[in-house]
Amino acid sequence: MAHPDWIGTPVESAWWSWDGKQIFYKQKRTQSQLRDIYQAVPGQPRLVADTELGRLDSERVVYNRDRTRSVMLRNGDLFERDLKTGELVQITRGSTGLAAPQYSADGRSVQFRVNHEWLSWNRADRLISPVAQVRATKDPAAAPDDDALREMQLRLISTLKRQKEERDATRDRAEEERRADPTRAPAPIYLGDKLTIDASALSPDGRFLILVTSPVTAEKGRIGKLPRYVTESGYEEFEDQRPRVGRNMPQGQTLKLINLATRKVTDLAYDSLPGISTDPLAALRQAQKLPPQKGQRVLRIDDETGSLQWNASGTGLAVLLRAVDNKDRWIATVDLDAATLKPVHRATDPAWINSSNNEFGWLPDNSTLWYLSEESGYSHLYTRGADGRARPLTRGKWEATNITWTGDGSSAYMLCNPDNPGTYEVCAVSTRDAALRKVTALQGVEQFALSPDEKRLLVHYSSSYMPTQLATVSTAGGAATMLTDTRTAEFKQRQWIEPQFVAVPSTHGAGVVWAKLYRPAVLEPGRKYPIVMFVHGAGYLQNVSKRYPVYFREQMFHNLLVEKGYIVLDMDYRASKGYGRDWRTAIYRQMGFPELEDYVDGVNWMAANHQGDLKNVGVYGGSYGGFMTFMALMRKPEMFKAGAALRPVTDWTTYNHEYTANILNTPDLDPEAYRKSSPIEYADKLQGHLLISHGMVDDNVFYQDSVRLAQRLIELKKDHWELASYPLEKHSFVQPESWYDQYRRIYQLFERTLKP
Repeated sequence: MAHPDWIGTPVESAWWSWDGKQIFYKQKRTQSQLRDIYQAVPGQPRLVADTELGRLDSERVVYNRDRTRSVMLRNGDLFERDLKTGELVQITRGSTGLAAPQYSADGRSVQFRVNHEWLSWNRADRLISPVAQVRATKDPAAAPDDDALREMQLRLISTLKRQKEERDATRDRAEEERRADPTRAPAPIYLGDKLTIDASALSPDGRFLILVTSPVTAEKGRIGKLPRYVTESGYEEFEDQRPRVGRNMPQGQTLKLINLATRKVTDLAYDSLPGISTDPLAALRQAQKLPPQKGQRVLRIDDETGSLQWNASGTGLAVLLRAVDNKDRWIATVDLDAATLKPVHRATDPAWINSSNNEFGWLPDNSTLWYLSEESGYSHLYTRGADGRARPLTRGKWEATNITWTGDGSSAYMLCNPDNPGTYEVCAVSTRDAALRKVTALQGVEQFALSPDEKRLLVHYSSSYMPTQLATVSTAGGAATMLTDTRTAEFKQRQWIEPQFVAVPSTHGAGVVWAKLYRPAVLEPGRKYPIVMFVHGAGYLQNVSKRYPVYFREQMFHNLLVEKGYIVLDMDYRASKGYGRDWRTAIYRQMGFPELEDYVDGVNWMAANHQGDLKNVGVYGGSYGGFMTFMALMRKPEMFKAGAALRPVTDWTTYNHEYTANILNTPDLDPEAYRKSSPIEYADKLQGHLLISHGMVDDNVFYQDSVRLAQRLIELKKDHWELASYPLEKHSFVQPESWYDQYRRIYQLFERTLKP
């Protein structure tokens, strides 16, 4: 539980040099929050001097159509590089809010935005010029709202009337001069002060601007206060908390298309989207005697997922929209002349749409769309040509994610797990014939980047006891060249227990549940071993993989437990990531039920196959794992004797909207789902030994969750439980002293209760 720097700080972001001859990466300094940049040289990484930083590229570059130039953001400023000569030109200096660089359709300019003002840098004259200035304020030239008093004043006082006419004439003349003078910037476009601009995207040909807007009157919902008791000032301090689920329903957003030549602003209607007026929650509303849905469902267009996509020529625009109830997601193209939406793909799910697999965009032919969809039950890659026909490029009971296309669109590279749900490689698929091939054989690939010439991959990979490192692999396949190993000698010299990857048969129709087993290499004949079940957090997370685990501390703790005579099972229960749609949504309206069935199967499997002692079973985990610890102890008290619930959810009505409403809807619509899924409703069933551990400044799962359950246990006169509070810790602990104290308590709990 010491500071993880003793393991060795992992590789963070990494990138190719402009010519593909060098590789650079960032790495945290030991015992510091500062980062250094290194050049990756096998066996001998080179620290990049501060004097070299001005010549470096960045992790993300945007190429022009023929890949002779690239543009990048570095330290908030914009640069362009000539890929024939290597010349680097700085476009901006000291900018703030600069984002979304792209090439114009003709390749002569670089377009970008500062906040939501779009600008263009012309390579020939080196000028930065406004392309579109949109303001969410009233037009100062617009006629004022009707006002009887104002009209009377202008009618009766001739001087006021004359002054107004002179102002209007001066303003009109200035606008005429602006339009006639090609050296002048275009006038701002005013949208009024009743909305805010959430996202924007400029067509590469500079003809259109698409906006995402929402009303300024959005209801914030009631918020609470997060108290801090240990502070520099010596006084209690308070921060605003987030609202609870259902208390601040997300506001609908509107798409506005602006013709920059005519300055016409058109709201894009959603009428054409299939299912837009059908309420998937109508039965629940009726059961709760709530008013029916009025009109269309509320939609959002989330910019952070790249929901506005122009093709390179600026002739095509595709948008991704989702219903706030998250039962539907649409991709639609925009008829720019008619200013209408044309739906091209709908993903619908009676549970909820997976927001993690929504990548989409255009191929270089400017007419073919590509997208990810779970319509087969797993995330796969599809294309849709100008003929309107959808074509799957990947298929099978595995997941395709993190799509990267070659410059000509002939192939797509992706993360894939076709051999085993927890084994991740880079795969490539041909657009022409959908032929799939594995490119890497590293088992624990985390991410990758194509080299500028598209002949090699720069791969982030890891393994059970190897934090993230770098390797290169030919895009034709073959052996990898390992570039880094940042582990310390102290960490590498230890003998760690390699987890066994096992498939636990489900007795509840779920096939098999993949898990990591930690146990002695040889079991003593006739001995019964106490069982510890670990539950990963987040719900939708994959911990049973060949990658370095998110829960690396817990993995080392499992080594300690095995040394002390326990056997440990870490399961990817139903709801976990990487196993397809049905696995993900099995918990809809019943959190804690399928997962607990999987853990009961796991305990029985440990007893049947690895000499596990059914009379001495413990369970622990954090966040979602803490929630599941409660469900195990309270709903299966005859099986689970002791448990440690860390930073746990005790009542889902107190958690955030975005996560919870997907799975349980909202408390007003589906109160039974919340009652069924919240551990506080089962507190009276607690029989075993319970440790609750929570950071007091947790702004994810509030400390109040644990305090409320503690009060409930007090009122129920329950015994054999304790609450450990950590005044300076948030959801993810940081201080080594806190980690040590927490896991010492867990270890002591198991020693005290699970051993005869």
